[in-house]
Amino acid sequence: MTTKKKIAIVTGGAGFIGSHLADALLEHDYEVRVIDNLVAGKREQVPEGAVFFEADIRDVGALDRIFSGANIVFHLAALPRVEYTIQNPAETHDVNVTGTLNVLNSAKNAGVSRVVFASSAAIYGDNQKCPLNEDFVPSPLSPYALHKYVGEQYLTLFSKLYGLDTVSLRFFNVYGSRLDPDGPYALVIGRFLKLLALGKPLTITGDGKQTRDFVHVRDIVNALIITAESDKVGKGEVINIGTGTETSVNELADLFGGEKTYVQARIEPRKSFADIRKAKRLIGLEPAVSLADGIAELKKEFGL
Repeated sequence: MTTKKKIAIVTGGAGFIGSHLADALLEHDYEVRVIDNLVAGKREQVPEGAVFFEADIRDVGALDRIFSGANIVFHLAALPRVEYTIQNPAETHDVNVTGTLNVLNSAKNAGVSRVVFASSAAIYGDNQKCPLNEDFVPSPLSPYALHKYVGEQYLTLFSKLYGLDTVSLRFFNVYGSRLDPDGPYALVIGRFLKLLALGKPLTITGDGKQTRDFVHVRDIVNALIITAESDKVGKGEVINIGTGTETSVNELADLFGGEKTYVQARIEPRKSFADIRKAKRLIGLEPAVSLADGIAELKKEFGL
């Protein structure tokens, strides 16, 4: 007797993280349905084995049709550029907040067993205490960060009110294969890739001692899948997904190699890295890709 495959939905599945997740879900023997409006995602990144729907999460009718019969929803679709959300708060609210509400409603109506939401460490704002712990009071400094926080609250509420299993994962600085050097996840790594390709010095703001938690996309994907399958979560939990290691911009530049140049400091958090004890306890997270290996892979991909 053939066991019926579980059906997984990936919103934003043509994007950087979503396409990697779709790949991995197919390897885990899921039937995969990808939803993406291709504003930022790329059709060619959707794996051949996935069923692709060019649709927008603001289209409730489309979500209801696509979610029918699904078991798990991974909600990654968003407009994640911080500056764009500052310049376009109404449009981005419609996508990032109302879109998330639409996803939750359609999941509830379709009898989906769990929704896993891609949230962001941006929620912490310029918190002076590190490592950043899930119990810290959120301090969003942009509409994007606020949208993600509201999304988390909606997931918790849907769990309490409707019994829908939900979990929110706060991603730290994600990098890896398929990263767009100009995309919202690229930031300093994208800048370094472009400068290195042009043979220019790596431009560092301030003294370069500011730190971040760089987590490889394969570790992010692993966290998403084990969260979807864990019996220890589902009640609206919020969980940091990082490495628990802080790396300075100077140390990052050393991994890229080449000349460095320093420019005036900008307003940004001085330190940012994740407390991952909750992730280890609840989902058994053990980051596997070292930053040195991840950057070496990325340089090779970009021919550097």
